[in-house]
Amino acid sequence: MVDTSSALVRPPLHAAHEAAGARLAEFGGWLMPVEHGAGTLAEHAAVRERVGLFDVSHLGTVLVRGDGALAHVDSVLSNALSRIEAGQAQYTLCLDESGGIVDDLIVYRVADDDLVLVPNAANAAEVVRRLRDGAPAGVEVVDVHGDVAVLAVQGPRSDAVLAAAGLPHGHDYMSFVVSGDATAGAERTVVCRTGYTGERGYEVLVPAARALEVWERLREAVAAEGGLPAGLAARDTLRTEMGYPLHGNDISRDVSPVQAGLGFAVGWRKERFTGRDAVVAEKESGPARRATGLVATGRGVPRAGMAVHVPAAEGGTAPALGPRVGTVTSGTFSPTTRTGIALALLDTAAGLSDGDEVVLDVRGRVLPCRVQRPPFVPSHVRD
Repeated sequence: MVDTSSALVRPPLHAAHEAAGARLAEFGGWLMPVEHGAGTLAEHAAVRERVGLFDVSHLGTVLVRGDGALAHVDSVLSNALSRIEAGQAQYTLCLDESGGIVDDLIVYRVADDDLVLVPNAANAAEVVRRLRDGAPAGVEVVDVHGDVAVLAVQGPRSDAVLAAAGLPHGHDYMSFVVSGDATAGAERTVVCRTGYTGERGYEVLVPAARALEVWERLREAVAAEGGLPAGLAARDTLRTEMGYPLHGNDISRDVSPVQAGLGFAVGWRKERFTGRDAVVAEKESGPARRATGLVATGRGVPRAGMAVHVPAAEGGTAPALGPRVGTVTSGTFSPTTRTGIALALLDTAAGLSDGDEVVLDVRGRVLPCRVQRPPFVPSHVRD
């Protein structure tokens, strides 16, 4: 079980991180490792080049079980569960009635009457509430957030790490293997071929009581492959290079799947899911803004909240701010490309496309950028 004695929830591996000297910080109400001893740049490089190990136990874990579980979840979440079979996972969205994104999450289809959902930390309780609301008799929605640790092994050597740790590996992308009693709920181990870095990798859901044992096995195997434990700071730079959205920054209840470019996570032929009418109408009419990426062409790093402008039409050697056309939602320095990169929502009326020049207002200083749809580096997630 997790430690809930303080304002911030501590994950099952908190004592191990603290003893190892990890830098800890609040994330989604949890006290999580932001960096381990090597620092963000080294941890980022380890994942891209070799392998990294993350503790992401702040992520929620929700069990939906019983006769009618599949149909109920399918009626609430945006994607179509008919697209996957037992043993496969799916990226999907929990929307509100206006089509805003309450959360993005992964659904594991163990069986028609047995599903595991992994929402984001800050939104887990709301996802549970929405699933419980209107659940038919016989369908049980159980929040086991904290009873399950979530560990991520990411990088080109991730298969070797799982093999050395005695865990299933080698299965297809977005498929999973259940170890132990498949019906045991939070007491089983689930290993899925997915991740949030753009590299080949796995996410391991393990009972909290076994978290330290499994973490140590994985940590030793990662070290043997020249890898490193990695924190949430490296996870953020890795996901931004891929253009993966972060809830609360790039997606929220103020952003729809159509605006965010997440139409692939919507079952457009489904007759029912929360927010359907709103997103179908927006798809047909066209959104007022769309998500894309930016690459800094001058010296500087884009940051969330910065205004995006088109360059002023006036002459001169340095670009100046013209009309505002959007907002940066995530920005960072890319350790791989050694440039500033960003995700942004841009007004569709501006007619901007890849290669077009824009400028950011950096506290009164102009930072030139070009529009570039992510990913900013090649993805190897399906390798």
